[in-house]
Amino acid sequence: MVSTDWKSDLRQRGYRLTPQRQLVLEAVDTLEHATPDDILVEVRKTASGVNISTVYRTLELLEELGLVSHAHLGHGAPTYHLADRHHHLHLVCRDCTNVIEADVSVAADFTAKLRDTFGFDTDMKHFAIFGRCKDCAERTDRQDRSAQGSNGKSSTTES
Repeated sequence: MVSTDWKSDLRQRGYRLTPQRQLVLEAVDTLEHATPDDILVEVRKTASGVNISTVYRTLELLEELGLVSHAHLGHGAPTYHLADRHHHLHLVCRDCTNVIEADVSVAADFTAKLRDTFGFDTDMKHFAIFGRCKDCAERTDRQDRSAQGSNGKSSTTES
């Protein structure tokens, strides 16, 4: 999905919406939380000559201009998403690696406590919380109950 705002946002800051910038923005928009390598694969579907350094340089510029934002969702490369979306936390499931976006308001009490206790003003847009999603937690609970049930059964022996 091409946003006409991208063109005007870049132009207002003295930049053009080049084909490479448009392709990177479209890839980020399509893929949502994508690494530079993921973005490169998507961009190369249209422009096979684009290389990874072009993607990195473009992402760096687009982030400086406030069009994209990144977050660290675990080990490895950061992931990028459009910055015009609401600020959100990233809830990362350690089991299935699914990423859930949660509005930053869910952390309001936590961030207020940090500010009151430490005078620390948080930047929640780069924040990821790791744990287990609902589906994986339910699956683990079922497996634990099943394992407890089989361990707790008494063996019957024939006389």
